[in-house]
Amino acid sequence: MSDRELIISREQIHNKVGELAARISADYAGKKLVLIGVLNGAFIFLADLVRSLTVPHQIDFIRVASYGNSDSSSGDIRMTKDVELNLTDKHVLLVEDIIDTGTTLSWLTEKFRDKQVASVRICTLIDKKERRQSEVEIDYAGFSLKHGFLVGYGLDYAEQYRYLPEIYSLNL
Repeated sequence: MSDRELIISREQIHNKVGELAARISADYAGKKLVLIGVLNGAFIFLADLVRSLTVPHQIDFIRVASYGNSDSSSGDIRMTKDVELNLTDKHVLLVEDIIDTGTTLSWLTEKFRDKQVASVRICTLIDKKERRQSEVEIDYAGFSLKHGFLVGYGLDYAEQYRYLPEIYSLNL
């Protein structure tokens, strides 16, 4: 394990997901909520989050590409899978594993506002501000970290390390 250092344990992740789910459940009580997971990274976080919610909701997924096999965003964002649910007049919660530069989530927020939704908010497990290039309002953030290339719990480097149950900083 010399190529990585433990940053966030399983227990810390479990506790934080429960806290986020409680806040989201309180905020969306009585509302039509759709959680949209950003593939591939957010699928593990989204699965744990929805099992902890106490309000009715729908789930859909999108896929965007901006990193490829690199450790930094190309800045060129492409939607490769769009939502399939009708989102008109529903409250959309975009669920992401990590927000780094903010470029993708800023772009996505504008895309979803154009879909005649009631609201668009953002939930991320990790808010990583060191390389932030676009301002993005994060409504629900699990952990705020300043540096390190993170892997595990869905986070990857070149499609590797997603299987790790904790979050590590990868020594590149």
